Amino acid sequence: MRKDVAQDSTLVSEYINGNELALETLIKRHKQRLYSFIYSKIQNRDITEDIFQDTFIKVIRTLKKGSYNEEGKFLPWVMRISHNLVIDHFRKSNRMPKFRNTDEFDIFSVLSDGTLNAEKKMVKEQISADVRELIEELPEEQKEVLKMRIYNDMSFNEISENTGVSINTALGRMRYALINLRKIIEKNKIILVS
Repeated sequence: MRKDVAQDSTLVSEYINGNELALETLIKRHKQRLYSFIYSKIQNRDITEDIFQDTFIKVIRTLKKGSYNEEGKFLPWVMRISHNLVIDHFRKSNRMPKFRNTDEFDIFSVLSDGTLNAEKKMVKEQISADVRELIEELPEEQKEVLKMRIYNDMSFNEISENTGVSINTALGRMRYALINLRKIIEKNKIILVS
Protein backbone atom coordinates (compact mmCIF):
# COMPACT_ATOMS: atom_id res chain seq x y z
CA MET A 1 0.00 0.00 0.00
CA ARG A 2 1.45 3.39 -1.00
CA LYS A 3 1.90 5.91 1.82
CA ASP A 4 -0.33 8.57 0.25
CA VAL A 5 -3.30 6.23 0.04
CA ALA A 6 -2.80 4.51 3.39
CA GLN A 7 -5.84 4.59 5.68
CA ASP A 8 -5.71 7.03 8.61
CA SER A 9 -5.94 4.10 11.04
CA THR A 10 -2.92 2.43 9.37
CA LEU A 11 -0.90 5.65 9.65
CA VAL A 12 -1.93 6.04 13.31
CA SER A 13 -0.72 2.48 14.02
CA GLU A 14 2.54 3.12 12.17
CA TYR A 15 3.13 6.32 14.16
CA ILE A 16 2.40 4.57 17.46
CA ASN A 17 4.93 1.91 16.41
CA GLY A 18 7.63 4.54 15.91
CA ASN A 19 7.23 5.78 12.33
CA GLU A 20 7.36 9.58 12.74
CA LEU A 21 6.70 10.13 9.01
CA ALA A 22 3.26 8.54 9.38
CA LEU A 23 2.14 11.46 11.58
CA GLU A 24 3.57 13.94 9.09
CA THR A 25 1.44 12.30 6.37
CA LEU A 26 -1.66 12.55 8.58
CA ILE A 27 -1.03 16.23 9.35
CA LYS A 28 -0.49 17.07 5.67
CA ARG A 29 -3.60 15.10 4.69
CA HIS A 30 -5.91 16.93 7.13
CA LYS A 31 -4.18 20.29 7.56
CA GLN A 32 -6.34 22.29 5.15
CA ARG A 33 -9.65 21.00 6.47
CA LEU A 34 -8.68 21.39 10.13
CA TYR A 35 -7.11 24.81 9.62
CA SER A 36 -10.22 26.05 7.76
CA PHE A 37 -12.46 24.66 10.49
CA ILE A 38 -10.53 26.50 13.25
CA TYR A 39 -10.24 29.70 11.21
CA SER A 40 -13.99 29.74 10.52
CA LYS A 41 -14.55 29.98 14.30
CA ILE A 42 -11.64 32.26 15.27
CA GLN A 43 -11.22 34.60 12.26
CA ASN A 44 -7.61 35.31 13.25
CA ARG A 45 -4.66 33.65 11.49
CA ASP A 46 -2.19 33.77 14.43
CA ILE A 47 -4.64 32.31 16.94
CA THR A 48 -5.79 29.73 14.37
CA GLU A 49 -2.16 28.68 13.90
CA ASP A 50 -1.70 28.38 17.70
CA ILE A 51 -4.84 26.26 18.10
CA PHE A 52 -3.82 24.12 15.11
CA GLN A 53 -0.41 23.48 16.76
CA ASP A 54 -2.03 22.80 20.17
CA THR A 55 -4.43 20.33 18.54
CA PHE A 56 -1.56 18.25 17.19
CA ILE A 57 0.38 18.51 20.45
CA LYS A 58 -2.67 16.92 22.13
CA VAL A 59 -2.93 14.33 19.34
CA ILE A 60 0.75 13.39 19.74
CA ARG A 61 0.48 13.16 23.55
CA THR A 62 -2.60 10.96 23.33
CA LEU A 63 -1.03 8.68 20.71
CA LYS A 64 2.25 8.43 22.63
CA LYS A 65 0.37 7.56 25.84
CA GLY A 66 -1.40 4.78 23.96
CA SER A 67 -4.78 6.30 24.88
CA TYR A 68 -6.11 6.52 21.33
CA ASN A 69 -9.01 4.17 20.65
CA GLU A 70 -11.04 5.93 17.94
CA GLU A 71 -10.43 3.19 15.38
CA GLY A 72 -11.10 4.53 11.90
CA LYS A 73 -12.36 7.88 13.16
CA PHE A 74 -9.14 9.88 13.24
CA LEU A 75 -10.41 13.09 11.60
CA PRO A 76 -13.60 13.46 13.70
CA TRP A 77 -11.49 12.85 16.82
CA VAL A 78 -8.97 15.54 15.81
CA MET A 79 -11.82 17.95 14.93
CA ARG A 80 -13.34 17.38 18.38
CA ILE A 81 -10.00 18.19 20.04
CA SER A 82 -9.67 21.41 18.02
CA HIS A 83 -13.30 22.36 18.74
CA ASN A 84 -12.65 21.99 22.49
CA LEU A 85 -9.53 24.15 22.18
CA VAL A 86 -11.53 26.83 20.31
CA ILE A 87 -14.11 26.87 23.14
CA ASP A 88 -11.29 27.06 25.72
CA HIS A 89 -9.85 30.03 23.80
CA PHE A 90 -13.17 31.89 23.91
CA ARG A 91 -13.61 31.10 27.57
CA LYS A 92 -10.11 32.33 28.48
CA SER A 93 -10.59 35.55 26.57
CA ASN A 94 -14.09 36.03 28.05
CA ARG A 95 -15.55 36.22 24.58
CA MET A 96 -18.24 33.62 25.08
CA PRO A 97 -21.36 35.33 23.75
CA LYS A 98 -24.12 35.94 26.26
CA PHE A 99 -27.70 36.41 25.14
CA ARG A 100 -30.46 38.12 27.09
CA ASN A 101 -33.97 38.65 25.80
CA THR A 102 -34.80 42.31 25.29
CA ASP A 103 -37.59 44.13 23.48
CA GLU A 104 -35.45 44.69 20.42
CA PHE A 105 -33.75 41.27 20.51
CA ASP A 106 -35.76 38.09 20.91
CA ILE A 107 -33.64 34.96 21.16
CA PHE A 108 -36.46 32.81 19.74
CA SER A 109 -36.52 34.78 16.51
CA VAL A 110 -32.87 33.82 16.11
CA LEU A 111 -33.56 30.17 16.84
CA SER A 112 -36.41 29.95 14.34
CA ASP A 113 -34.39 31.44 11.48
CA GLY A 114 -32.45 28.59 9.89
CA THR A 115 -30.14 31.00 8.07
CA LEU A 116 -28.61 32.26 11.30
CA ASN A 117 -26.49 29.22 12.10
CA ALA A 118 -23.77 31.29 13.78
CA GLU A 119 -26.25 32.58 16.36
CA LYS A 120 -27.61 29.07 16.94
CA LYS A 121 -24.08 27.89 17.53
CA MET A 122 -23.42 30.71 19.99
CA VAL A 123 -26.55 29.80 21.93
CA LYS A 124 -25.41 26.17 22.05
CA GLU A 125 -22.00 27.28 23.31
CA GLN A 126 -23.68 29.47 25.93
CA ILE A 127 -25.71 26.48 27.10
CA SER A 128 -22.47 24.51 27.24
CA ALA A 129 -20.94 27.28 29.39
CA ASP A 130 -24.02 27.21 31.67
CA VAL A 131 -23.67 23.44 32.06
CA ARG A 132 -19.99 23.88 32.97
CA GLU A 133 -21.05 26.32 35.72
CA LEU A 134 -23.55 23.77 37.08
CA ILE A 135 -20.83 21.11 37.08
CA GLU A 136 -18.80 23.34 39.43
CA GLU A 137 -21.51 22.75 42.08
CA LEU A 138 -20.84 18.99 42.15
CA PRO A 139 -18.69 17.33 44.84
CA GLU A 140 -15.00 17.41 43.85
CA GLU A 141 -14.60 13.67 43.09
CA GLN A 142 -17.72 13.58 40.88
CA LYS A 143 -16.77 16.82 39.13
CA GLU A 144 -13.27 15.48 38.35
CA VAL A 145 -14.59 12.25 36.74
CA LEU A 146 -17.31 14.08 34.79
CA LYS A 147 -14.83 16.60 33.35
CA MET A 148 -12.34 13.90 32.39
CA ARG A 149 -15.05 11.88 30.67
CA ILE A 150 -16.99 14.62 28.89
CA TYR A 151 -14.48 17.40 28.26
CA ASN A 152 -11.23 15.42 27.97
CA ASP A 153 -12.90 12.48 26.22
CA MET A 154 -11.08 10.00 28.47
CA SER A 155 -12.09 6.35 28.80
CA PHE A 156 -13.02 5.02 32.25
CA ASN A 157 -9.78 3.05 32.14
CA GLU A 158 -7.81 6.30 31.68
CA ILE A 159 -9.87 8.03 34.40
CA SER A 160 -9.12 5.10 36.72
CA GLU A 161 -5.37 5.41 36.03
CA ASN A 162 -5.37 9.21 36.45
CA THR A 163 -7.35 9.27 39.69
CA GLY A 164 -5.95 6.13 41.28
CA VAL A 165 -9.39 4.56 41.80
CA SER A 166 -10.92 1.40 40.32
CA ILE A 167 -12.91 1.55 37.08
CA ASN A 168 -16.05 0.67 39.07
CA THR A 169 -15.45 3.60 41.43
CA ALA A 170 -14.95 5.92 38.45
CA LEU A 171 -18.18 4.61 36.87
CA GLY A 172 -20.02 5.11 40.17
CA ARG A 173 -18.77 8.68 40.52
CA MET A 174 -19.87 9.43 36.96
CA ARG A 175 -23.32 8.00 37.66
CA TYR A 176 -23.71 10.08 40.85
CA ALA A 177 -22.41 13.17 39.06
CA LEU A 178 -25.15 12.82 36.43
CA ILE A 179 -27.83 12.17 39.07
CA ASN A 180 -26.71 15.21 41.08
CA LEU A 181 -26.48 17.37 37.97
CA ARG A 182 -30.07 16.45 37.13
CA LYS A 183 -31.11 17.40 40.71
CA ILE A 184 -29.34 20.78 40.46
CA ILE A 185 -31.05 21.47 37.11
CA GLU A 186 -34.47 20.54 38.52
CA LYS A 187 -33.94 22.45 41.77
CA ASN A 188 -33.00 25.61 39.91
CA LYS A 189 -35.71 25.03 37.27
CA ILE A 190 -33.10 25.47 34.55
CA ILE A 191 -34.22 24.82 31.00
CA LEU A 192 -31.43 23.62 28.75
CA VAL A 193 -32.62 23.79 25.17
CA SER A 194 -30.96 24.77 21.95
